[in-house]
Amino acid sequence: MLYIIGLGLNENGISKEGLLALEKCTKVYLEGYTVDFPYKIGDLKLGKKKIIKLGRGEVESDKLIKEAKSRRIALLVYGSPLFATTHMSLILDAEKADVRVRVIYSASVFDAIAETGLQLYKFGKTASMPKEKADFMQYVKENQSIGAHSLILVDIGLSFNEAINRLKEIKDKILVCSNLGTENSEIVYNNIDRLKKEKIKQPFCFILPGKLHFLEKEALEKYN
Repeated sequence: MLYIIGLGLNENGISKEGLLALEKCTKVYLEGYTVDFPYKIGDLKLGKKKIIKLGRGEVESDKLIKEAKSRRIALLVYGSPLFATTHMSLILDAEKADVRVRVIYSASVFDAIAETGLQLYKFGKTASMPKEKADFMQYVKENQSIGAHSLILVDIGLSFNEAINRLKEIKDKILVCSNLGTENSEIVYNNIDRLKKEKIKQPFCFILPGKLHFLEKEALEKYN
């Protein structure tokens, strides 16, 4: 059996249900390539379980599925377990191989951005800013055309300076959300020139607000 377990947003974010599942597992793996962790892996509170970190190639291979045919194993994922499409592909492959899968959820950045005061149902398509130069602004423009908010997720390894420079054409104020769900959580709302002077820690994301309700405007004022 294969457990895919969300770790939540900080080192204590895993659910009790997740911890109980880990007790049944003979091996515990960690997917470590889709996000910059805001804490050291050694700080995870998982009892005495040894954590084996896997790269993309190992997760996307049949390694986990083969092992799960004869024993209980777990794959730990930062945030919510189905945040990345890789993990859904893993589930589909496991089902084809007659391997049982159980997903145990936890909080993700999609939950935490509500802290900005922006209403979640008013967000449009999520854009991803990749390492390579690519047009990720198409989704943002589509969202802006209907007054929707835009969440921009930043690829692992991109520094804040590199990422903010890709948004230099935006004239309106934007939000930067860093380390959401941790003790070092930070939200800043300003224009690009001012944001460039900020020292933002990874992981971080950007939000371009759309049409604002008066309550959203009031909430954003405290992040100026």
